[in-house]
Amino acid sequence: MADARRHDSGLVVEDREHVRVLTLDRPDSRNALSTELQADLVEELLRIPEDDVRAVVLTGTGPAFCAGFDLKEIRAADERGERFRPPMGRPTRAVFEVVTEVPVPVIAALNGPAVAGGFELALACDLRVASPAVHFALPEAAIGMGANFGSVVLPKRIPMGIALELLFTGDRLGAEEAQRWGLVNRLVDPDAVLPTALELADRIAANAPISVRRMKETAVKALELPLWQGLRLDVGPNPYLSEDRAEGIAARLEKRPPRWTGR
Repeated sequence: MADARRHDSGLVVEDREHVRVLTLDRPDSRNALSTELQADLVEELLRIPEDDVRAVVLTGTGPAFCAGFDLKEIRAADERGERFRPPMGRPTRAVFEVVTEVPVPVIAALNGPAVAGGFELALACDLRVASPAVHFALPEAAIGMGANFGSVVLPKRIPMGIALELLFTGDRLGAEEAQRWGLVNRLVDPDAVLPTALELADRIAANAPISVRRMKETAVKALELPLWQGLRLDVGPNPYLSEDRAEGIAARLEKRPPRWTGR
């Protein structure tokens, strides 16, 4: 990979042509989301529209994808007498919300367990690749936290009863069962998780960028709308009126790779 940048927070940013790879590299803390790491992740995600990025892969290093918020950091702040602000009561953007608003597809390459905020981070992504060894859990009820994002999003992804049981008990959800509920798109060997996610990202990036962005925004915003309203959504640049539409048709008829301009 080329053009790698590392933040002091432990976030590594790498570009593979039109695919950006964001790696949580705090293995000693199981990639816990410190305040600095959250801030850097938000900043990098907000920069996506400025660059020619067509897909994002989010992964981690070490034994876990992400263990959630950094509890040691939170306890230290409590001991200093600092006021704790709930996720939606902070002056900065909530990282999970920002992930959902990235205009290009975001793929979670789950190198290990995704727990608490780590599970919420994976839920915020559009697609998820995991191995059978991975598990998910929202243990916030056991430590007095709220799982605000998970409480809203998980019941939208799987049946309400299953979601509520996971929230109320904090029980683990294995990757194979998660795949049965549609939370995992690909279930592969551990060594194949990142390569599979990158291959999927490359396939997405090879398609017309305007079309992919339009499809993502339409699918997300139309999810809970009545059919007639969803069909009439007009969000983002219109691929039907783009130069890439003419190029795509010409390339198909001429049996050659398309040359996308994003216009």
